[in-house]
Amino acid sequence: MAQTIFVLNGPNLNLLGLREPEIYGNETLDDIAGRLQDRAGELDLEIDLRQSNHEGHLIDWLHEAQSREAKAVILNPGGLTHTSVALHDAVKGITTPVIEVHLSNPHAREEFRHVSFIGRAARGTIAGFGALSYLLALEAAATL
Repeated sequence: MAQTIFVLNGPNLNLLGLREPEIYGNETLDDIAGRLQDRAGELDLEIDLRQSNHEGHLIDWLHEAQSREAKAVILNPGGLTHTSVALHDAVKGITTPVIEVHLSNPHAREEFRHVSFIGRAARGTIAGFGALSYLLALEAAATL
């Protein structure tokens, strides 16, 4: 039975491909999901991809990843990266490894984006490579 990688996406990521394509690119979340599914199949992994604009859903899904014994979580917390102590605590509170991912490079953007509450609790962070950031995170998750 293939191990599962949860891929959790936070606020506004449902607008990928439409919202600020000069920053986030033209690929939609469905496009990214397709690429992840293809690569996961090659790695004998399963992807459980979800998106919510609600912080509590992300926290519940992190807890679920642990209870379902997921191999890892790839988490793009969107704007919650810089504001959510509760999401930080949820990442820190589970033993399932969490890889923070960002399409853009937060350190090359506005100063308020330079601090990541999630990165302080995550196993690692991959940022700045557009949709490829997700595939790089999947490769990292596969080796854990």
